[in-house]
Amino acid sequence: MMISVSPRPAQLVMAVLLVLTAGCSDSTSPSPVAAVPDVDGGTVGDTSADTAAGDAVTPPDGVADVGPELPAPITCNPSSRWERGVDAFDEVTAEWGLIDLGVLGTRVNAIDFDGDGWPDLLIRRGGEAPDDFAPEGVRRTWLLRNTGAGFEDVTLSSGLLQTRQTYSDDPAPGRPGSVYAAADVNNDGNLDFFSGLNTTADIDKVLQETSEILLGDGSGGFTLGPLGDHRDNGNVSVPAGASFADVNRDGVVDLWVPQHNFDPGNGSLALVQDRLYLGDGTGAFSDTVAALGLTTQGWNAIGTLNSAQGHTRAWSALACDLNNDGVPELLSGSYGRSPNHLWQGAWGADGLVGYFSRAVESGYAYDGNLEWQDNQFARCYCQANPTAEGCAGLAPPQVNCPSPPNWNHTNDREPFRLGGNSGATVCADLNNDGWMDLLTTEIKHWWAGSGSDGSEVLVNQKLGEVTFDRPGDAALGLAVDHSASVSWDEGHMSATIFDFDNDGWNDIYIGASDYAGNRGLLYHQTSALAFTELTTDEFFEHNRSHGVAVADFDRDGDLDIVVGHSRSRCDASAPNNCYETAQVRMFENTRGQSGNWLQLTLVGGEGTNRMAIGARATVVTDDGVSRMADVGGGYGHYGAQNDLTLHFGLGDACVAEVTVRWPDQSLSTETVTLNGNARYVWTQGESPVAAE
Repeated sequence: MMISVSPRPAQLVMAVLLVLTAGCSDSTSPSPVAAVPDVDGGTVGDTSADTAAGDAVTPPDGVADVGPELPAPITCNPSSRWERGVDAFDEVTAEWGLIDLGVLGTRVNAIDFDGDGWPDLLIRRGGEAPDDFAPEGVRRTWLLRNTGAGFEDVTLSSGLLQTRQTYSDDPAPGRPGSVYAAADVNNDGNLDFFSGLNTTADIDKVLQETSEILLGDGSGGFTLGPLGDHRDNGNVSVPAGASFADVNRDGVVDLWVPQHNFDPGNGSLALVQDRLYLGDGTGAFSDTVAALGLTTQGWNAIGTLNSAQGHTRAWSALACDLNNDGVPELLSGSYGRSPNHLWQGAWGADGLVGYFSRAVESGYAYDGNLEWQDNQFARCYCQANPTAEGCAGLAPPQVNCPSPPNWNHTNDREPFRLGGNSGATVCADLNNDGWMDLLTTEIKHWWAGSGSDGSEVLVNQKLGEVTFDRPGDAALGLAVDHSASVSWDEGHMSATIFDFDNDGWNDIYIGASDYAGNRGLLYHQTSALAFTELTTDEFFEHNRSHGVAVADFDRDGDLDIVVGHSRSRCDASAPNNCYETAQVRMFENTRGQSGNWLQLTLVGGEGTNRMAIGARATVVTDDGVSRMADVGGGYGHYGAQNDLTLHFGLGDACVAEVTVRWPDQSLSTETVTLNGNARYVWTQGESPVAAE
């Protein structure tokens, strides 16, 4: 089998002037927020320079130039495309040992931490308390090894939760961690973890620990990594998510860590600068926010906030190449009706990578609906102040009005207060056009009105300057039906995108949690950007579904799903109430394995990070359908991650032409033709090898 290799220019130059405004806050100084109620409970970049769209990676037509004719696949299956009335999943929680192990949690990562080819699980309950491994102690973290027939708990023996302090207790307490993401930070071929920790609480409560890098030994053991800025060196740290990405394509992964808010002790909100740490190849990271143009400001001016130049109230992280130029964009989804942030990456004229804000211009910061008049608390205010600006003619409120109303008439009509409570942003090519789209999840309440953003797909407009269209949930079949109730709450915080029936089109799972009436939602993509919601009889019912990850846990050729459970705001008198515990549940895919599929585990070569984070695979079948996926370095609300092995449904096809764009300096590409219904390990510069 021959490999066709196509080098690309060393740098795709986009001239960007990165101008840091005078008076911007530095990364160590929190800025207090005044007079901005929490409804749920200058510029940093000149984008006037010319930019050029990166080309989508398109494999050559045909397969004649990439190798001889291949033999037929061992098995070529008919299409497994899901149809109405077909059950797609069976629960296997008990069979895989999750009940006997007592695994409870809301945050889920599916990652092969020991490199044996079987996807494992990292489950967390959230919060900053340490793990107590005593027989009656409270556990918060589970590292679960996949044996191929079930999971075994290796949390304590792995050393993942080891502390920098020394304890006489036996067993010693486990170091607390809020956020996790995985990559190979030192390119030794072993998977490592970033464990992010909120240090704004009582330092003794978190055992005087900080965020850490845990270095893997390849057999499932971990040791504490070197010191570095990723430990925040005594500065305030409030990580809300983490994503590994090689932003400068030097072959070493870097680390994007957006920051949430905290109370400095006076009852107000304080916010800090999001962090971007560059890796040095040893496991240590240095803070480069200011040098790369990512500096934001305190919440001191309306114009700053409306333009998404203030600090985020981050609730998630994402790194994803959205304009096909090979430089990952950096995104922070924000809580509290504050703007989401999107930083577009580009190579400057000086030959260095830099970032400029594209949050508002791209359409990611908030949607275009700036209606405030149907907010019930705005109506309360206007009922009490009928001569106030904009209050004339407003309908009476449908709530019992508090005194004073939960409404700031000066700030709450501004665009920055008419966004959403963004739980997670997921990056995937939904419509198979070779460009990454976004799905945002949002907490939305009926009383907040139409101006409050809801969960939505953002369709990439395929421009050099990142731009999205929001066609709306109703147009795509993603709208949630609230017709049976005047009052409702959407608690959408976690989500994943995956092709559950192997028909070649990505589907959407949204974890809806924390409020009455919320459960997991699964949508099947029937054609480009047209979705059909499955009933719970057709997949499964999981109330208050918070936390989700997918992988082919049993390696039968389709993607299984593991979901967590939130016990917040339980109400036995309301629908979809909490379960007795936050038991994590597992569901085996019973539909996809009857179809055709292809799996790729990518290994970076010279100049590429070893786990190939940021590599992009494009799979084209003879029906002309093209699928695309990236190797991800973590995303979402307080850390989520799917298996690094890429999975593609092939529909009716059994052979595919596969192109990988490697994240090295030249964005080199390789193209091969592969038989379907097999998993391949593809090391850069070598022929793919079929795995057993």
